[in-house]
Amino acid sequence: MKHLSGMDNLFLAMDKGNQHLHVASLGVYDPSTAPAGKVRFKAILSHFSSRLNVSKVFRRRLVAARYGLDRPYWVDDAEIDIEYHVRHIALPHPGDWRQLMIQVARLHSRPLDMTKPLWEAYIIEGLDNIPGIPSGSFAMYMKMHHSAIDGEAGAAMLTAIHALTPEPDVESQDEARTMIADRDPTPVELYARALANRAQQVFDASKLVAKIGSRVADAGRQMIVSGRALELGKELVAHGGKLAPREPNPDTPGRKPQTRFDAPISANRVVDAVGFSMTDCQKIRQHVEKTTINDIFMAATSGAVRKYLEAKGELPDKGLNAMVPMTIRGEHKGGDEGNQIGMTVMPLRSDIADPLERLNAVKRGSGKNKAMNAAIGKDLPAQLIQVLPAGITELLLTKGMMALANMTVSNVRGPDVPLYMAGAQLVLFLPVSAISNDMGLNVTAFSYNGTLWVCFISCRKMMPDPSFFAQCLNESFDELVRAAIAVGVQGAATNRVSRIPAPKAKTPAAKKPAVVVNARHSKVIAKPQVKKKPTTTKAKKPVTKQ
Repeated sequence: MKHLSGMDNLFLAMDKGNQHLHVASLGVYDPSTAPAGKVRFKAILSHFSSRLNVSKVFRRRLVAARYGLDRPYWVDDAEIDIEYHVRHIALPHPGDWRQLMIQVARLHSRPLDMTKPLWEAYIIEGLDNIPGIPSGSFAMYMKMHHSAIDGEAGAAMLTAIHALTPEPDVESQDEARTMIADRDPTPVELYARALANRAQQVFDASKLVAKIGSRVADAGRQMIVSGRALELGKELVAHGGKLAPREPNPDTPGRKPQTRFDAPISANRVVDAVGFSMTDCQKIRQHVEKTTINDIFMAATSGAVRKYLEAKGELPDKGLNAMVPMTIRGEHKGGDEGNQIGMTVMPLRSDIADPLERLNAVKRGSGKNKAMNAAIGKDLPAQLIQVLPAGITELLLTKGMMALANMTVSNVRGPDVPLYMAGAQLVLFLPVSAISNDMGLNVTAFSYNGTLWVCFISCRKMMPDPSFFAQCLNESFDELVRAAIAVGVQGAATNRVSRIPAPKAKTPAAKKPAVVVNARHSKVIAKPQVKKKPTTTKAKKPVTKQ
C-alpha cells in the first residue's frame, strides 16, 4: 500500500463535474520498421504485458477510508485485464489529421473508471492521409490520472515501455516476473492509519512553519546586506512614513485580464498540435544570448495567444499570465514518488507585438521568478499542500494562484533518439494535458528526436476552431525564428564593417541591402528517420527538465 501525497490527493479531489484531471499522450508509429514490416494488435498486447512491471501505475487502484477521514491509498493488483485497458479502434475514411485530433478530443473528454487501475490505452488504425506519415501507420492514445503521475515521471515511463531498436526484446519476454499484490485493508486498519497520518501531518506542519520563518529571516538579512532596506527607510522618511506609489512591474504577474478562457469549462474538449524544429530553436538561441528552449516555447505560445485573441477582437491591453508547473525531482526522474511538482505564475507578455521584445520580456520574467523561487524554495507550495487537507488546498489554489492565471503552460524534455514499440518506430509524441475551470487553455511541449512537439487542449465552447490556434502557433514561432536570424545577420554585418579600414576615397561606399533569411516553416508532422540499430535494447536515457 502507498499513501497518496498531498499533491496526488489534490488532483484527485479536483476531478469533479466537467474537470477531468487525467493526462494523456498520443504517439504515432510507423510499422514498416518492424521485422515483418507490420505490427498486429496481438503483438502490441504482448508488448504491454511484458512491460507492465516497469511502473507500478499500471497495476494500482485506489482504496479510500470512509467519510474522507484520510487520503486514499494505492494498492497493487496481481491480475490485470490487459484487453480491458488496451483497446482497438480505427478512424473513418479518409483518416486525416483532423479526424485523429477529433478522436483524441473525444476520448480525452471521458473520465476514467475510478474502481480500476487508472489508465487506458487505445490503438488507433486508419491513419492513411496524414502528410509525412506513411500510410498504414497507427497511433496509441494512452491516458492516466494525474494523481498517479506527473510530466517527468511520464517521460521516464515513455522510455521504459519502448526500446531503442525495432528487434524483439527476447530477454524481456523470457524473463520470469513475480508480482506482489496487496490485499484490501479492513476499515479498522484504515481508521488506525488515518490517526497516525493526522499526527504526522501536525508534526510536519510545525516543521514547515519553522522553515518558512527561517526563509523569511534569510530574505530580511539579504535585504539589509544588499542595501535595499536602507533605501526603503530613506523613502519612508522622505514621504512621511509612506512609500511612494509605484507603477506595476509588467515582468511580474499581477491581476490577470479577463479572456474567453477565464470561465467554467464544458464537458467537451478540443485538441491539436504542431511541431517546432529543434534546429530552428537552436538558431534562436544562437542569435539571442542566454535564451532557453523554455523561453522560446513560452514566447511562441504568448505570440499565438495574442494572434488568436486579436483575431477575435478580444485582445486585452494587459498581458496574460500562465500557471507553470515546475519539477522538484532530483536527478532520478522516474521512481515511485507520485507528483513531485511545484507551481508558479509567470507573465506571458502577450501585450508585446514584437517577437524578440516579447522573448526578452519572457526571459526577464523567468529570471525574476527563478530568483524568487530560490529565496523561498520552489518546493514550498508542494509542502503546504502536503500538510493541509485537500479541501483547504483546493480553495487556496483556485482562489489564490489559479485566480492569477489565464492558462497553463508546461514544458518537459524527452528522449532525443528514436524509440520503438513492438518494432514500430515512434514518429511523433504529443503530451495531452488537462484544463480546469477559469483556466480553459493548456499548452504543453515535449521534445522528442529533434522536434519540440507542442500540443494544446481547450474547451470546445472556448475554442471552436483549434486548427486556427495551431496556425497561430506556427506563425508565432516562424516570426520568432526570422526575427532572431535577422538580428544575427545585422550583427554580423556591423562586425564586418567595424573591422574594415576607412576608405581613402572621399566618395562613400554604396550601401548593401539588408539580408533577411527565411526561417524553415514548422511542419505539423516530421518524417521519421530510421537509424542503425545500437547494441542495447531498452531505453534508459534519463530525461530532465528543459
